[in-house]
Amino acid sequence: MNQDDAPLILRLQSGDLEALGILYDRYRLVVYRTALAIIRDPDAADDLLQEVFLRLHTYAASVKPELPLAPWLYRVTINLSYTWFSRRRWLAPIDDFLEKLIGPTRQHPEPAAERRSDREAVQRAIDALPFNQRVVVILHYLNDLSLQEIAEIVKCPVGTVKSRLYYARESLRQQLEGTALSPEVAYEFTR
Repeated sequence: MNQDDAPLILRLQSGDLEALGILYDRYRLVVYRTALAIIRDPDAADDLLQEVFLRLHTYAASVKPELPLAPWLYRVTINLSYTWFSRRRWLAPIDDFLEKLIGPTRQHPEPAAERRSDREAVQRAIDALPFNQRVVVILHYLNDLSLQEIAEIVKCPVGTVKSRLYYARESLRQQLEGTALSPEVAYEFTR
C-alpha cells in the first residue's frame, strides 16, 4: 500500500489524467498478474487491466483518498475477472502464479519435463477450485496478502477468508495427493 496515493487520487478526482498515468504505472503489474492468475488468458488480462483503470477514472470521485488504493484495485480486478470467468470456461496457463509456487527454472536442476509436469498438476488442481477459493489462493500466494487484507478486498469476514483458504488447501492437497510433486510445491499446500 502506497502512502503517496492520496495526493494522486485527489489530482485524479480533479480531472488530472497524469495522476491516472502515474497510478497505472504503479499498479499495472499487480492488477495484470492478479487478473492473469484468475482468468488465465493474457489477452483478456490485458483487457481487464485497461478496464480496471478505466473504472478508476470513471469512479474516481467515489475512491476515498485516505484509504489505500490497492484493495480497491484488487476488488475491481476480482469483480471483472469473475464476470469474465463466469462467461468463459476455458483457461490458459498461469505461469507467474506457478512460478511463485514452484520457483524459477534456473534455481532447480531437475529436467524441464518434470517441472512442466508439476506446473500442469498444480494448474489442474487450481482450475478445479470454486471461484471464491481460487481468488483467496491467488491473493494469498501470488500477491502475498494477509488474511485481513484479503477480507477487506473480497468484503467478507477474516474467518470466511480463513475457511476458504483452508478448504482450498484441503482440496489442492487431495487433488495433488499421489502426484510426484517436488517437496517445495507439496509443502505450500500443507502448511
